Amino acid sequence: MRRRITLVGALFLLIFALLFLQLNDLQIAKANSLANAPGNYSAIIKAFSTPRGQILTANGQVMAGSVPSTSQYKYQRVYPHGSLYADVTGYYSLIYGTSGLEYEYNKYLQGHIAAPSSLGQLFSKSYTTDSVVTTLQSSLQQTAYKALGSLKGAVVALNPKTGAVLAMASNPTYNPAPLASANGTTEQNAWKSYISNSQQPLLNRAISRAYPPGSTFKIVTTSAIFDHDPKLARVNFPPVATIALPQTSHHLHNYAYEVCGGELPVLLAVSCDTGFAQIGLRLGASNLHNEAEKFGFNQVPPIDLPGAAASTFPSTSFFSQNLPQLAFSAIGQGNDQATALQMALVGAGIANNGTIMAPHLLGRVISSQDATVTSFQPKVWKVATSPSTAAKVTQLMVGVVKSGTAAGIALPGIQIAAKTGTAQTTLTSHSNIVGQSDNWMVAFAPAQNPKIAVAVVVPKQPGLSANPTGAQYAGPIVKAMLAAALGVKS
Repeated sequence: MRRRITLVGALFLLIFALLFLQLNDLQIAKANSLANAPGNYSAIIKAFSTPRGQILTANGQVMAGSVPSTSQYKYQRVYPHGSLYADVTGYYSLIYGTSGLEYEYNKYLQGHIAAPSSLGQLFSKSYTTDSVVTTLQSSLQQTAYKALGSLKGAVVALNPKTGAVLAMASNPTYNPAPLASANGTTEQNAWKSYISNSQQPLLNRAISRAYPPGSTFKIVTTSAIFDHDPKLARVNFPPVATIALPQTSHHLHNYAYEVCGGELPVLLAVSCDTGFAQIGLRLGASNLHNEAEKFGFNQVPPIDLPGAAASTFPSTSFFSQNLPQLAFSAIGQGNDQATALQMALVGAGIANNGTIMAPHLLGRVISSQDATVTSFQPKVWKVATSPSTAAKVTQLMVGVVKSGTAAGIALPGIQIAAKTGTAQTTLTSHSNIVGQSDNWMVAFAPAQNPKIAVAVVVPKQPGLSANPTGAQYAGPIVKAMLAAALGVKS
């Protein structure tokens, strides 16, 4: 009998110990994760009932902030400039969660209990916030949207020496304010309106949407020449309108069957497709593929925004039985795909002596007392090419502005390096590329001491005619950005 009582007692002690451990696990070890778990209504109410830090431009303009509210949530998230910064800040929504910087730096932006500074504060909860200061320049952001106007497209401007994002615009865009409303119906109506819009205003075209880069990819092809087969830079290609493609009876021709040829400086200045297609075939798939990956293709750029997409270049094996596609890939068509961010990084890499810095929007995080909590330290993402190659490609790109397809973006007293691009998106046959085109331009300036690198894409859309270089639509936007950044009249 005594033995049974002992066993029952031991069993109860074991059960008590297990309950004690479970309670401690819930209340201590897992307390934070449970409190912040999705769907935890009390956590949501708490988050929306405490202040939230500001998101600021580099020059102090408020992109997102919080103000006291008379609703049950006590604070209201506001976006004073509406859609101007929407694709960067994202939204802070009771129903739909967070996106953009609101998501990326939530751990700093969310309110937290301040450390007590007096005996009285030991017994009261005083909330404080940190704020995120970005690298964006408000004047450049405004210039980007003004220059885009009603055009669908994207603009990315970088400081090539640090990787700091100076401007990022995606059009059409949206106003995040209704998504931050304390009224659930307002949030739901706004969300339905945005996601049902065929123009996809919630899509950040600057980082999440890739297009064929067209002749802006010739920056990479030109770099590959100097890195892998420098003698190609001295080949004088005969002027032709078309070339025969290997492994097929089809031909590749220049826009509108224009005749072009010559050595590399001329080929790049006039953006000669037949010349660069031949260069791509002579370089070979391995060299061109390796060069593309050194510039960041087939990898997601390490930008501090959710939703960034990788730009793509086909594998070497893809071309083994498909050499015509190698000719098209050398001119940025075929299966090549690039985001505006990626092409801005390509331009920035050439501008920065061959080194691509990691792109970033965070400048620093500051406390409510303006003390620096943390700051971004510039770091290298890719060593794309050598300083020697970068210098040679820069001079060739300067020629594109001096006497080539980007002559329209010239600014007085400023040496600019640039490359135009179009990617025809309607194919009637393998040998005949016609129809509307995606329009591109990549540029940096001043060429010998760059302060800004910019990429613009204006994809095909109703009302735009096909044009041979991309300069017609992307050019004025690039020119406006360079002029604003360098303080000169365009």
